[in-house]
Amino acid sequence: MSDTESVVGPAPSEPVSVQTAGRDADSSPLVRIRSLLPGLARAEQRVAKVVLEDPAHVARRSITEVALAANTSETTVTRFCKAVGVGGYPQLRIALAADTARTEARTTRNLGGEIGPEDDLAAVIGKVSFADARAVEETADQLDVATLERVIQVVANAGRVDVYGVGASAFVAADLQQKLHRIGRVCFAWSDTHIMLTSAAVLSPGDVAIGVSHTGATTDTVEALRVAREHGASTIAVTNFPRSPITEVSDHVLTTAARETTFRSGATASRIAQLTVIDCLFIGVAQRHMDASVNALDATRDAVGSHRLGVRPDGRRRPRETGK
Repeated sequence: MSDTESVVGPAPSEPVSVQTAGRDADSSPLVRIRSLLPGLARAEQRVAKVVLEDPAHVARRSITEVALAANTSETTVTRFCKAVGVGGYPQLRIALAADTARTEARTTRNLGGEIGPEDDLAAVIGKVSFADARAVEETADQLDVATLERVIQVVANAGRVDVYGVGASAFVAADLQQKLHRIGRVCFAWSDTHIMLTSAAVLSPGDVAIGVSHTGATTDTVEALRVAREHGASTIAVTNFPRSPITEVSDHVLTTAARETTFRSGATASRIAQLTVIDCLFIGVAQRHMDASVNALDATRDAVGSHRLGVRPDGRRRPRETGK
């Protein structure tokens, strides 16, 4: 998990009534399957694992073969297809075949996400960089533009923005706080449970609370958003799973598309995917206040200019300047 603290129970099996992100027509079916996996029934999860293990092979198999591989029935396979939004098994095969073709077009390298004890350092570097790049690409592919636009507008108009995250997600929350603070927006990032709840309790209509949680099931973050919402603040979730508990207390949901792999749970891929969403959000807010943002960035750059060494990146000494 990206968030190392305690988590609440399993995600609900039915979609929650929030504005969830995702461009279903354009995004990879594998991204949707991974994001919805925790909320599927147990038998449907077995089908999902068969698909995720070898999507290219599933695209060539009959529904009977897939049902046998998942130790379930053809009816369950059909139900799984509907649950992940592809209609039926023929549509799933077509979607998987198309996704496989796109993936092969992007790279000819066969880099699995799992890192084994036999992998040398070159293989580790290749797998880590490939997985991280895919997390950014897949997050961008499925990020819902309309939802992001609404979130940007809400944050740009907010009197105050509080960002909650624990574990690895705390670093992402701190990054958003630093970015918004640099353009003159009132923003605070909290990772301590008591302070998060205290912060949420003093928010009011016109304020915004953002919860960052890869799993969407971190108790601390979910509870903070719930309290913030009860006090009238607009709530936003950044999560990998659109049916996770955090979406039940969020007015807007922005989803990532990160794959957790060996040794890397919460360490890089999920955080990089979250930072991609955060950067898009920050730039959108800065655009809404372009003149003020540029002036603030110039002022903050001047403020820290004297703390930079007077050398160029190539090692040569640079002329004395103001820091711009």
